[in-house]
Amino acid sequence: MKRLLLPGLIVFNSLITFGQVTSVGPTGITVKDINVSVKFYTEVLGFTKISDEEFSGSAYEQLKGIFGLHFRVVKMQLGDEQIELTDYLTSGGRSIPEDQRPNDLSFQHIAIVVSDMDKAYLHLRKYNVEFVSTAPQTLPAAIVPAAGIRAFYFHDPDNHNLELIYFPKGKGQPKWQQPGANIFLGVDHTAISISNTENSLQFYQTLLGIERKGESFNYGIEQEHLNNVEGASLHITVLRTAAGPGIEFLQYLKPGPGKPYPVNTRADDLWFWQTTLYVQDIKTLYKKLSANCIIISKDVISLKDHEGKSFNAFIVKDPDGHAILLREDI
Repeated sequence: MKRLLLPGLIVFNSLITFGQVTSVGPTGITVKDINVSVKFYTEVLGFTKISDEEFSGSAYEQLKGIFGLHFRVVKMQLGDEQIELTDYLTSGGRSIPEDQRPNDLSFQHIAIVVSDMDKAYLHLRKYNVEFVSTAPQTLPAAIVPAAGIRAFYFHDPDNHNLELIYFPKGKGQPKWQQPGANIFLGVDHTAISISNTENSLQFYQTLLGIERKGESFNYGIEQEHLNNVEGASLHITVLRTAAGPGIEFLQYLKPGPGKPYPVNTRADDLWFWQTTLYVQDIKTLYKKLSANCIIISKDVISLKDHEGKSFNAFIVKDPDGHAILLREDI
């Protein structure tokens, strides 16, 4: 017997993990002007450009669910992690609303790890970045899993949310504690605002097989000033695979979820982010997810990447509308 938890996600009373996610790949960010964005991520945040390509044709139209597109993708790397900046050269694509809030379900960010928060914050101020947080915040001892972590939210040129995060000794992955001269170290996770932790776990953990690694309940004046949401109280859940950045759920218990993810979202809208997951047996996964979730792609699409590697892929929505690109290398 099946039961409907949220529009677009049907789960079963007897749930069996059938996903074969092996790692988390690049986080994709849709941008308005690729040259402006590359300059920002390079100069302000220390990313390095590793590829720059343009794509068009029926295979990409079927993958993205948009007819007549032509887009440019620049892949950027920081430490071990990568992001993909995508600029749709054909007309269309809406800007992020100025009134978007961190508890709106279209919210997503990447958390960039820094070795020294004070130095990183001063560096950002040289470039006049727009703040989201009032200032860097240190999470208190009362929030035991996150005690001593320092964080700061800000915007990129397209109003995308980004986070700087500093892990004190004993927090975060061991690699973030390695000595070095760089201020900006890599991407720890991508975070998404969600409406219901159980529903999201059924999608990411039960259907896709990504392991839950931890959780915390964050509240207090520091958390309110970090998110810039008065009275914010969050249930935060962290999931990880064997490789790649984590995926973090942000469920706002107070004041509750904000505006829903727009149902008419297209891949060229600037609030459209795309998280890549590497999987096995993608055709079986497509068949099963097609019966339970909203699929953006027309089918499993065969493509080649910038290195000439062949792969199959499709894009699916999670329970709250966030886009996930599932990819199997051939």
